[in-house]
Amino acid sequence: MLVIADSSPIIVLIKIGHLKILPAMYGEIVIPPAVADELGSTSRPQAVKEFIASPPSWLRVVKPKHVKPIPPLHPGETEALTLAQELHAELLLVDERNAYREAVARKINAIGTVRALEQAAEQGLLDLKEAFDRVKQTDFWISQDLLDGRLRLFQQRQKL
Repeated sequence: MLVIADSSPIIVLIKIGHLKILPAMYGEIVIPPAVADELGSTSRPQAVKEFIASPPSWLRVVKPKHVKPIPPLHPGETEALTLAQELHAELLLVDERNAYREAVARKINAIGTVRALEQAAEQGLLDLKEAFDRVKQTDFWISQDLLDGRLRLFQQRQKL
């Protein structure tokens, strides 16, 4: 499965200690250079900078061929969307709302970190409540009520 990722899902998963779900669920993850640059930014947590300074074998950086600005997206989001289109990716991991909307408009299958965590829980790779509790302790901008609601839905589905 060809999966392209923006920086946010990787950052959040590193912060909550669940980065291992990416290779477990998808095998290889591809990121564009602008995402690699964002991950290596001096403003990032040390663990994120260390991750990109010595990337694992399951992470590959690929430069898109023809990048055109997509206002109001940042360079990483723009390159990730472009790369997903150029490589006919099966999935794009992206959290930013405008980038997600652009992906849907371009008929790119996209999910965010929350859905990736739900899929990991469905596969028995993590405890969703614990993962969501960790997300709540980060600076990831997401409503705690939304996470609580998603957890309830997940738990209801598990009982069926």
